[in-house]
Amino acid sequence: MDHTRGVDFTAVYDEHVWHVYGYLGYRVRSREDAEDLTQLTFERAYRAWKRFDPDRANVKTWLLKIASNLLIDHHRRQSNHEDSVPPDEISAMAERDPSIERSLGISPELDRALSILSQRDREVIALRFGADLTGPEISELTGLSLGNVQQILSRSLRRLRSALEAERSAARAERS
Repeated sequence: MDHTRGVDFTAVYDEHVWHVYGYLGYRVRSREDAEDLTQLTFERAYRAWKRFDPDRANVKTWLLKIASNLLIDHHRRQSNHEDSVPPDEISAMAERDPSIERSLGISPELDRALSILSQRDREVIALRFGADLTGPEISELTGLSLGNVQQILSRSLRRLRSALEAERSAARAERS
């Protein structure tokens, strides 16, 4: 039986585009990259729509898995470019030239704070706050236990809060 019959892909797009874009916005350095990867995610999903199996995953986690795979490919391509700009230089450039900040997917302060986290911890944060997934959905998508997801979120949020507070304190001290 074709489970996609009667389900308009446009409705799937409308319901989930911001989850995918939010997730990617936490994981890439520019708004343009997040937009391009979001578009590629839905193009790939549209081509595979007839093969989607709701017994294996819900639509949102399926889309985010596609986005995650595209993100891996994107990072591989970026790391192969000699002229790519290191993340810490992007943040420094945004501080010197405010117009650069508009092109970033997230604020330079949050980007710097996120950079202290491991890739796995940053992935969980992106899924929770960028894609707006629940703990059980993150657990399903990543294969981590729900307890582990909750522990990662709690620990990561404490580290982020501490890093952001330290940066604000340093900025206040510098202005004084």
